[in-house]
Amino acid sequence: MLRAVAILLCTTAPALAWEARVSGRVCELIHEEDAARVRITYDPAIPEYSIAITSDDGWSPSPTFAIHFEGPRGLTISTNRQVISGDGATLTVRDRGFGNVLNGLEFNDTATALLGDEAVAFGLNGAGPAVRAFRACTTGAVV
Repeated sequence: MLRAVAILLCTTAPALAWEARVSGRVCELIHEEDAARVRITYDPAIPEYSIAITSDDGWSPSPTFAIHFEGPRGLTISTNRQVISGDGATLTVRDRGFGNVLNGLEFNDTATALLGDEAVAFGLNGAGPAVRAFRACTTGAVV
């Protein structure tokens, strides 16, 4: 019950474009804007995190994917384990640890997803409270 209240408090503020929620047993962190739709999940049954970034322009295969975070705690994270959906619109990365991704989202101003020559930027304004609610969900700290 408290988990639902905490997530509700973090997601009902009209100024926040980021939303944390629970879908069944899966924790979700969602953001939409013109350039991209971002969905981060944590499934405790696996346990595994994923980030899916959907771009209207789509993604072309490339060996390395990176996310560059700009702001007070800027960093760049890269991997070669990305998967592109069959229609090319969504890029997904899965891993058992997402601390750097969550820190990048919570403590910076913008993020840019990079794949080959393609770049999709999205804002992080208001992400902090939603990221904190997502973290609470993933640890089961809020029941």
